[in-house]
Amino acid sequence: MKKILVAVLVLLLSISLFGCAQKKKDQTTPTPNAAADQQAVRKVVTDFGQKMKTVSLMAPESIVKESLQKNYGDLVSPELLAKWQNDPVNAPGRVSSSPWPDRIEISSVQKNSNDTYGVKGEVIAITSTEVGSDKAAARRSITCTVKKFTPGWRIDAVKLGDYVLEGIIYKNGQYGFTFTLPKTWQGYSIVNEKWEGLGIGSEKITTTGPMISIRHPQWTKEKPRQDIPIMIFTLAQWQDLQQEKFHIGAAPIGPSELARNSKYVFALPARYNYAFPTGYKEVEEILAAKPLTPTQPVK
Repeated sequence: MKKILVAVLVLLLSISLFGCAQKKKDQTTPTPNAAADQQAVRKVVTDFGQKMKTVSLMAPESIVKESLQKNYGDLVSPELLAKWQNDPVNAPGRVSSSPWPDRIEISSVQKNSNDTYGVKGEVIAITSTEVGSDKAAARRSITCTVKKFTPGWRIDAVKLGDYVLEGIIYKNGQYGFTFTLPKTWQGYSIVNEKWEGLGIGSEKITTTGPMISIRHPQWTKEKPRQDIPIMIFTLAQWQDLQQEKFHIGAAPIGPSELARNSKYVFALPARYNYAFPTGYKEVEEILAAKPLTPTQPVK
């Protein structure tokens, strides 16, 4: 009787241990359906990333709405598509000719429930310099909620971070700003100049201010390249310029604002690249990525 009791206990213990092991295996090893779901979710987000560059948010609103339907209609939920069509400015897509969103690099896929997944990654933006490589001109974080609908998996929510430019950073503490440059500008130099404001209806200089030009390392007198000029105005000077109390140069339009902090406005001169020197297209691409970030000036 004692032997029978021991045998029963051993059998029960074995069954219990097997059950625990099987449960642990089930928790750590995805089922074939779960693996297929993850693969489908990844594909939806990847396809969405590849479509972003074809949706130009610079086009008229009616065209943007059609483009959103054409490119995202099979990838996002009807509710999300309608939200973007009603507010195209905040829809994902191409906001400048360069850089442009090229792809989404997925970092994690997390199952939230039987019919929803959370996907995190980065939108990789490139310029003509990065085409055909795995490099990036800028990156922005992206978080997607992917939900299972009757037609299949679709993106139901998207949260985007700000673009972070890749490269080297020039810091100016005196006026309070940083400027992000491509790595190919390593060894750049700074040229300190000044702008001159002329009185209306005269050629008399009535006000002046600093202008900082960032110069490419390959610039030479024999073969000059396009500089990146940054005009610096006090807030009062900028207000006077807008009120046409003075003008700068002969251009029919004035400087364009890049950014500002509590003391200064940073602006791009009008027709700064009128001569189309070597590298002017690259500078246009750099400026399109909004590389100037205002900080507070050092006293």
